[in-house]
Amino acid sequence: MDMIKRKTWEEFQKVGLLWFINRLLHLFGWAIVYKINDKTKKIIEVYPAKCKFRGFDSEYETEGFKKITYYLKNNINNLIKDINIK
Repeated sequence: MDMIKRKTWEEFQKVGLLWFINRLLHLFGWAIVYKINDKTKKIIEVYPAKCKFRGFDSEYETEGFKKITYYLKNNINNLIKDINIK
């Protein structure tokens, strides 16, 4: 059984995890930032950064919670298997 499965930054962002982690990091004045290639729309760089803002607008919050909830709904069986709950 593989203990680690490599994922892309695009998937991390798409399922709402980048938003979720940045919510926590904003508390400390940090954020994970990504740059997107204008032509390919692919993430080409990711780095930590200091920031002055805290939190997100309500529309981003709503969308983020929807993405995380959808991810949990669709992956709950795998998450349970990962922690060996019977």
